Amino acid sequence: MTPFGRDDDDQLDLRWSGRISLTPRILAVNIFALALLAGGFFYLDSYRSRIVDSRVAQSVSEARLVAEALRSVAPGRRDALMLRLGGDTGARLRLYDESGMLLADTRALGLRNVVLRDPDKQDWGQGAARFLDAVIDTVVGAPRAPLYRERADGLAWPDVRAAQETGAIPATVWRAPDRTPVITAAAVVPGQGTVLTTSNATEITQTVRVERFRLSMVLLIVSLVSILLSLFLARTIVRPLRRLARAAVRVRLGRAREVVVPRLPSRRDELGMLARALSDMSQALRARIDATEAFAADVTHEMKNPLASMRSAIEGLSMVQDPALQERLLAILRDDVHRMDRLITDISEASRLDAQLSRAKFEPVDIGAMIAGLLDQRAQRGIERGIRMKFDHTPGDSLVVMGEGARLERVFENLIDNAVSFSPDGGLITIGAVQGSDRVTIRVEDEGPGVPEEAREQVFSRFQSLRPESEEFGKHSGLGLAIARTIVEGHQGDISVESREDRLRGARFVVRLPLADQR
Repeated sequence: MTPFGRDDDDQLDLRWSGRISLTPRILAVNIFALALLAGGFFYLDSYRSRIVDSRVAQSVSEARLVAEALRSVAPGRRDALMLRLGGDTGARLRLYDESGMLLADTRALGLRNVVLRDPDKQDWGQGAARFLDAVIDTVVGAPRAPLYRERADGLAWPDVRAAQETGAIPATVWRAPDRTPVITAAAVVPGQGTVLTTSNATEITQTVRVERFRLSMVLLIVSLVSILLSLFLARTIVRPLRRLARAAVRVRLGRAREVVVPRLPSRRDELGMLARALSDMSQALRARIDATEAFAADVTHEMKNPLASMRSAIEGLSMVQDPALQERLLAILRDDVHRMDRLITDISEASRLDAQLSRAKFEPVDIGAMIAGLLDQRAQRGIERGIRMKFDHTPGDSLVVMGEGARLERVFENLIDNAVSFSPDGGLITIGAVQGSDRVTIRVEDEGPGVPEEAREQVFSRFQSLRPESEEFGKHSGLGLAIARTIVEGHQGDISVESREDRLRGARFVVRLPLADQR
């Protein structure tokens, strides 16, 4: 059989993460979301690759067009055409013969449109940008292009050599010293040689850096906001939880009297509900501890009286020789033994009531039939001092409540016993039962001296009893009404002392219990 609460424990078990404090866990969850956002840098690498591929295709097309143009022009107009085409395409054009000798170069002709920047002569901002490029390329695993270096022999260019060997238009992406891409492409010019185009695609690097800067700013702002919100969330959750945990530990260590559990009245969330529940629980625990201590003190006080009487009687028996006096001392001992037995029985029942009621299985109980049965039993045994009893109720009323019959019977036995002990000789005790809208009201009235208004709450305290002067001392333990209140409250009802509506002399005890169909 699965223990109670085991399923809830399994559902709330966090395995390894339950060993980590809430603050780093909240931060970790939000930082994980930021890490997903940082994945945008991988997208930038893909974006850059697409731009580079597009520029490579563009360089191949430009090399083909330049080769077609040079083939159709006379040798005397070749240099002028190369200058114009280099200016239009923004590329450096070089023409090599089949042996790799340089025949024409737009830079030598005066067009310096492709100039590689020396990183040593750039400011610190460009250096930081290059460092970030290197870091991000390493993180995303971007392939590293070969370093661009000028070559004196045309055949030293792989594009020129491949174009002469295959007749195709190859292209290569190089890395300039400042990490900008340099794209070369070569095409064969029939009868003249091989043309090599070189372009420094600095705009690609600038575009990627601008997008990366924007993404970095967004990531930085979102990170700051996320961390601040995480810290705020951790502060609003973790701090009150720690306060509540410390208060609970102090209560567990036995310092319930000096611990004030924060109620967090301004919070209407689950933490506020938890704080108020813990505060109420600690107050109930404190009240229970106080009641237990007071009950223990009262028990000690009440048991000392018969013990002292028994000690005196025993000591007197050893010294008294008169048989009549010895008989009187023995009678005192018997009375004290009966009193001790009654005290122990009532104390045992009073101390177990709360626990027993919490485990009791309630069933429908007809209060009317129960009271009628109690009165019939008393009538059969005979009621002392000629006291009369009357049960006043409407036969058609439903007086069924949910409860434990034996316990409820004890309530009304105690109330009837109390009324009998205070009633004068030949007095009338009236038990009335009325069905209300949602409750059953039972009144027990006698014609005794009544209960003073200032003592109407006191009579329900343990070992507090206002007994009639004619009653023999020690006949009652002073726990009857206290037991009755505990049982009634355990059945979600209430019991009190009220003034009689007919203004006659006597006491009225009123018990109210919920109807069975209302529970």
